[in-house]
Amino acid sequence: MTLSKRQKQISDKIDLTKVYTLNDAVDVIKSMPKLKFNESIDISINLGIDPKNSEQNVRGASSLPHGIGKEVKVVVFADGDDASTAKKAGADKVGFEDLIESIKKNKDLDADIVISTPDCMKSLGQLGRILGPKSLMPNPKEGTVTKNIEKAVKDAKKGQIRYKIDKAGIIHTTIGKVDFDSKKLVENIDTLINDLNKAKPASAKGKYMKNITLSSTMGPGIRVDLSTVERSS
Repeated sequence: MTLSKRQKQISDKIDLTKVYTLNDAVDVIKSMPKLKFNESIDISINLGIDPKNSEQNVRGASSLPHGIGKEVKVVVFADGDDASTAKKAGADKVGFEDLIESIKKNKDLDADIVISTPDCMKSLGQLGRILGPKSLMPNPKEGTVTKNIEKAVKDAKKGQIRYKIDKAGIIHTTIGKVDFDSKKLVENIDTLINDLNKAKPASAKGKYMKNITLSSTMGPGIRVDLSTVERSS
């Protein structure tokens, strides 16, 4: 198969059979030929859990110290003083029954993160078929169902990410942009790893983190030496 010029340059830089230290993996990705847009850097973490066991459902939120380099659209379901607090904290859209009716009518919601007060959650069930498939339904484990609306909105706007295992027990999420300083990317990864360690299910047995892979939006996956991640965190 004929390789493109960029693919040839990448293959000259990366040994796909090699396992890199965390710092080297980040540096290698940053050294790859640039595209016309600023690529995201994504991480995949294969956890040693049983995804079919509800007691081992790993999901939550991580407030990365340097964000992910993206403007996050935050929608909040709240009323009264909580609605005012959400607006002051920087939420892009705030509402309750009126917002629910609008979403039901349009069958869609333009948002990256949806936050709700506990009281409003009682009415959000009717949006399950719309918010569920887009992974936007608020969840207490992710900190998106909360009485502390101000903190939740500010954390989300600063670049807090949500994570949850897929059917294979793998976490997929973004940890920054290619133009981020290497140190900031490593610090973001360390924060996520530490949060995942804290979220380890009590019933999980054996090795918890089995492997980690980093990649840019249009680049190949780079395998990371787990021992270097443990030392860096």
